[in-house]
Amino acid sequence: MSLRLAAHFFSTFVILSIYGVQICPFVESLTPLQLGAPIAAALTAAGLLRRPLHTRFVDRGAPADQSRTAFILDWGLFAAAGLALTVFNSVVHGFPVGSGIKLSLGLIGLGFFAAVDLSLERERRLMAHFRRTGEQMTLTAHHLPVSTKLGLFATLMVMITFAVLFLVINKDLDWLTHPDQHLTIEQARRAILIEFLFVALVILSHLLNASLSYARNLRMFFQNQNSVLAAAAVGQLDRRVPISSNDDFGVMAHYTNHMIASLGERTALLQRTQDVTILSLASLAETRDNETGAHILRTQRYVRALAMQLRDHPRFRADLGDEAIELIYKSAPLHDVGKVGIPDAILLKPGKLTDEEWAVMQTHPQLGALALQGAEDELGSNSFLRHAREIALTHHEKWDGSGYPAGLVGEAIPVSGRLMAVADVYDALITKRVYKPAWSHERAAQTVREGAGSHFDPVVVAAFVAAEDEFREIARQFSDAKNETAVPAQEALAP
Repeated sequence: MSLRLAAHFFSTFVILSIYGVQICPFVESLTPLQLGAPIAAALTAAGLLRRPLHTRFVDRGAPADQSRTAFILDWGLFAAAGLALTVFNSVVHGFPVGSGIKLSLGLIGLGFFAAVDLSLERERRLMAHFRRTGEQMTLTAHHLPVSTKLGLFATLMVMITFAVLFLVINKDLDWLTHPDQHLTIEQARRAILIEFLFVALVILSHLLNASLSYARNLRMFFQNQNSVLAAAAVGQLDRRVPISSNDDFGVMAHYTNHMIASLGERTALLQRTQDVTILSLASLAETRDNETGAHILRTQRYVRALAMQLRDHPRFRADLGDEAIELIYKSAPLHDVGKVGIPDAILLKPGKLTDEEWAVMQTHPQLGALALQGAEDELGSNSFLRHAREIALTHHEKWDGSGYPAGLVGEAIPVSGRLMAVADVYDALITKRVYKPAWSHERAAQTVREGAGSHFDPVVVAAFVAAEDEFREIARQFSDAKNETAVPAQEALAP
């Protein structure tokens, strides 16, 4: 037996034992034992019957019906206890039926408030179960609206309160008609006021308990609802509101979950479309260059490897959260998208570029950034386009300011550009080009290390050194079929 159920049984026993003699003059003739023992026996029997009945009809029933079934069953047990008490007093003590009905009404009234509270407790348990397991209640086609529930509760509460007050007033009128000679008018008046105060306190305490219990359920529902909506607002679309009541709140949770699921599907489709578009644009840029399509696959993985090494570094922690690393990874393939604006005579020239041609080639970061800026102006600013634009514009900048197109120095270069600079140069060195064979990993890595403080951010180079094995594995896994075997350092041509 739960603590809450035991509290209801105990309070019912105390209230009827104290006030029973006030309701019915026949009860007043009984000793405390004769009055209390049958009440205790009736409530104990109800408590013993409750467990198997709940197991059979509530626990094994559909979750959507459990709260309502629990209410009907608990209220029925209190009513049955009242009927048993009426029969007992009529048979054993010879009480008239009217006297027994008064005690029965007391049990029915107190049982109503107990059943409401215990039904609400059942809802909380269901809510905790569904939240813990991630399961969802199956709503029935004809659920009971919350407004109807509250209307029924208010109606029954008023009827029970009226019945109790009617009995009290009727008893007091009868008492005033046949006054106790031992009491003065003032004492009788005080007794009646105390009696009304006692009845009012009993009703108000039960009403307050039911209200607080319902408010607790509402608070739990709205907390679940708001926490899921708050998570959805920041892109976490894998959470669901527990459906734990077969009413308007359950329907609200159902449609909230449906909305979030639909949003997740559309977001996933949009994400896949974005990823495919990125790779298509990047591949288009690669087809116009002497480089190969595998270049974009390798460089974006190099960038992620560097970012993962630096995510906990004090200088990089603020810029390299999980979301930022994912966006930089997906933006990396667009680093050379500006090359689509470079004439073929320059872009595909097998020999060394003239100064004029080199000046034109150096415009590709700006061309790429302008194209991405145009998309950003059209679609609105977002983190993905910002990272893509930064990478396209700044991946040829150098730590000492000798890079292009803006000659940025040190930390004026965005983090994404600094990561891309190392990834792009390393991949260019180990890849065969028209003007050079592929370098070995060892020589390319040595060149990157030598560029610390001049070409590259020294901290990023340290991250490269820590991730060398990963770089080597990425290069192996995504090697270009056209590449020839990397030549030793002493045999490779200068880049």
